[in-house]
Amino acid sequence: MASKLKRAYVCSDCGADFSKWQGQCGECRAWNTLAEVRLGKAAPAARGGFAGAADGQISTLAEIELAEIPRITTANSELDLVLGGGLVPGSAVLLGGEPGAGKSTLLLQTLCALAADHSTLYVTGEESPQQVAMRANRLGLPTDRVEIMAETSVEVICATAEQRRPKILVIDSIQVMHLDEVSSAPGSVSQVRESAAMMVRYAKQSGTILLLVGHVTKDGSLAGPKVLEHMIDCSLMLEGSSDSHFRILRSNKNRFGAANELGVFAMTDRGLREIANPSAIFLQRGEEVASGSVVMVVWEGTRPLLVELQALVDDSHLGNPRRVTVGLEHNRLAMLLAVLHRHGGIMVGDQDVFVNVVGGVKVVETSADLAVILAVISSFRNQPLPRQLVVFGEVGLAGEIRPVANGQERLREAAKHGFTKAIVAAANAPKKPLSGMQVVAVKNIAQALDALS
Repeated sequence: MASKLKRAYVCSDCGADFSKWQGQCGECRAWNTLAEVRLGKAAPAARGGFAGAADGQISTLAEIELAEIPRITTANSELDLVLGGGLVPGSAVLLGGEPGAGKSTLLLQTLCALAADHSTLYVTGEESPQQVAMRANRLGLPTDRVEIMAETSVEVICATAEQRRPKILVIDSIQVMHLDEVSSAPGSVSQVRESAAMMVRYAKQSGTILLLVGHVTKDGSLAGPKVLEHMIDCSLMLEGSSDSHFRILRSNKNRFGAANELGVFAMTDRGLREIANPSAIFLQRGEEVASGSVVMVVWEGTRPLLVELQALVDDSHLGNPRRVTVGLEHNRLAMLLAVLHRHGGIMVGDQDVFVNVVGGVKVVETSADLAVILAVISSFRNQPLPRQLVVFGEVGLAGEIRPVANGQERLREAAKHGFTKAIVAAANAPKKPLSGMQVVAVKNIAQALDALS
């Protein structure tokens, strides 16, 4: 009797799988996110044990030969930085972003630059080859060596790549690709998962660099199953608002480099142009610094970044005062305001508090705690902070100022940009004085308040 085709139901948000459909995911508690995935027929087990179990080769870690990972530079320093030094042969890279962010433009620029020394293949599933050629011509890119194909069948793409043997393969985008053996529509959980799995397997076996383009959903997360991020080696997200020509490329996962690395680009009529000094872009302040503004030093991947943080404290006319954050975690602001009241003696419970990180940067580390508190105090008292002041440090629930990683590198970056005073945790104070900078070491919120006077 023929074996039945097995089915599973996978959550598109967290990647958890279940044997039967249900309205709510049992792992992430999201509603209506389970989609059917056909697993195929299972091979019968060999009699008396597992088939092929004795064929596996085992070695110790000491016997494995260590070699430097070869990389291919993209002629774009910001992209190479986010990738960890360049593209690794046989790796799979996923580039996500909102429509119009510049995903296709960035990959087309990269592919045209690499085509001079490497064989490339651009597979477009959403645009016609004429549209891609028009974009490349508008950007002034060399197009004589870039091969292009309009196709959405994964079987045809892999067969063509097997013949052409490209060193770099771009798929734009993974949401429109499909496998004939999967009955669901393109863009579904089953199609995205199985299509990506087949192309990643081909990239690993052939040593081809696979670049996948992915779309984002309305809530800003990557479309398709969450397990797609586990299948690839590097996950990049291109962020940018429609009212700004700056784009931020962030590494969410990287097996060959630092995660949370950040690269900054500017969208121009010639495509995406790299910004060599992002701190100078985020520090474009006015002639007079208003109250509630302070500069902090955050650590993004492998380098420090100077960013302006603004706070606005105003009388609230609502029963529940508002707490609004842009670029920071909302719950952390509520915690810092409670610490400020308990250990700093400043009550803002009846005030609306708005906090914004200038430039669209999202701060995920705790080094911004001290900057948030000092900016809130500055706005509440309507007293501007010194223009050449830089601040960083983590604030604990007991009101203590805790040190953060890479403190010396942060201070040197601030001094390089002309800042003359810094308020940091006592453990981050340099052992030797920095030329041209006064470093004020504080242990708690009370000492930080005294440093402002």
